[in-house]
Amino acid sequence: MGWQQKAKQLFLSVSPREIFYLLTLTLLSLLLPLSFLLLARLSGAQYYLQSLTWDHSSETFPYVFSFLLHMNPAVLYFLVSAVSVATLIHGLTGKITLLDESQFPVLQPRLYTAWILLCTLQVFVGLGIEGSIAAGITDDSDLTFGVERNFLSRVIFLLGLHETMQNWSRMVVKPVMDDTVFGVARKERWLERVAIAAGLGSLWWWKLREEVETLVVMAEAKKEQLMDVGIGDFVGWWLYYLTVTIGMVRIIKGLLWIAMIALSRRRQTTGISAVEPSGNDDKV
Repeated sequence: MGWQQKAKQLFLSVSPREIFYLLTLTLLSLLLPLSFLLLARLSGAQYYLQSLTWDHSSETFPYVFSFLLHMNPAVLYFLVSAVSVATLIHGLTGKITLLDESQFPVLQPRLYTAWILLCTLQVFVGLGIEGSIAAGITDDSDLTFGVERNFLSRVIFLLGLHETMQNWSRMVVKPVMDDTVFGVARKERWLERVAIAAGLGSLWWWKLREEVETLVVMAEAKKEQLMDVGIGDFVGWWLYYLTVTIGMVRIIKGLLWIAMIALSRRRQTTGISAVEPSGNDDKV
């Protein structure tokens, strides 16, 4: 009953402002995995627009999705690529941070940059997802390719996507939310991490796990059918494997961390066993 009472006290102590902060932080953090979903749907739609069966189907698309479909979504590709590259560098070096996790006023130039990135991604993703739903482009439509990666590949990609989303939340979303709700930067808490991870897990199980693989199979499908492989197809393929690389780096760092802990405990055990005989010799 002890942990139940502690959990009850924790939820009762959370103020409405804290609840609003947590929900908004989670929803805005999910903009990054939703960007992957949108890019996958755009890639699938562009593929079928180049095929014979969908030669005139773009006329039935809603205006918003047709606009995003025929324009080169370079801004969206650039934003997602920038966050992914920053996450990979941070995973390798641990040196890229937008704001330090300490109590101080939020830096205004960096805050303005975060606001611009957040609003831009919100507009692109919001309009694109709404347009794709109105166009009927979902995992139940003809835009699925029937190509599935193995379980290990999906797990590694999910780990990389989670790491990228966490970095996106720390660099952009959290500074904006901290300044808007509290006026100062705050340390990241475990409840925020759990909420963001739960949101990603729900999105992954609902839509993302079935549709995101379109990014990696698109270039292969076009190459097999002798179709033109565009820059967007290459960038989508590159983003997928970049996220997989981030997941592999996270796994390797986790294994190294476990090995260092095991080695440290072994040294402590060896040191204790080496000290005990010397103490007995002194007594003799």
